[in-house]
Amino acid sequence: MQPAAFSWLRGEIHVDVVGGVVLLAGAYTWATIASRRPTPLGAPLAFFGGCAAMLAALNGPLHDLSDYYLFSAHMVQHLVLTLVVAPLWLAGTPGWMLDALARRATSIPGLLPVLERLTRPVPAFSIYAVAIVAWHLPGPYNAALEIHAWHIVEHLVLLGASVLGWWPILSRSERLPGLPYAAQLLYLFVFGIPMTVVAAMVTGAEHVLYPYYAAAPRVFDLTPLADQRLGGVIMWVPAGIIPVVAFTVVFFRWAAAEHEADDVA
Repeated sequence: MQPAAFSWLRGEIHVDVVGGVVLLAGAYTWATIASRRPTPLGAPLAFFGGCAAMLAALNGPLHDLSDYYLFSAHMVQHLVLTLVVAPLWLAGTPGWMLDALARRATSIPGLLPVLERLTRPVPAFSIYAVAIVAWHLPGPYNAALEIHAWHIVEHLVLLGASVLGWWPILSRSERLPGLPYAAQLLYLFVFGIPMTVVAAMVTGAEHVLYPYYAAAPRVFDLTPLADQRLGGVIMWVPAGIIPVVAFTVVFFRWAAAEHEADDVA
């Protein structure tokens, strides 16, 4: 069912999304306070920034544009989930909190070895790559637009796979550690490839890949094929820029760590 008319000043609010984010933010806050550990301000700012980004992506005008009108808006939504929410959540979660979750995982037989394997660079990147490519194929993508429950599964899979994809770069856990700085730089060389593949497929198509948007009402002077190509470009540019930004940050962190090591020596 489509809304009567699109408006930048209103939009659907999903109680399940709001409730889930509030519970997650509450659990993070409780764990931080209960631990009585000194926490740098940047960590909660990153985590709660991820929460705010998720609320903005899955509610309000962006949600309505994505779900009812524009493929390009849906690509913005997916980019927020995969390249903003996931890394902010992981960057904002201290290592001790990740280790506490890993210890809890030991209560389920066999779960910790699985997590140890999945968070290694090759499995983590492979899962991320498969999720990004598979969910943007016409069949699964159109099914998610037509069936709301399947759409929820799509977003959960993309978000979970993205957390795994960012894990080798951003994890501060001792039990499930990230990569050393040099290996992080190598990892970031390939990190943007899955989105680039999807963007090339979408931008280069000579026909509309997603019938749902071909039949959607036009809220802007944009044909379905032009909208699809715009969505591909929107995906293409951040897929190239964000890994470069991450590469730069990691490089300077590595240089700073080497400088500190030299000073200690």
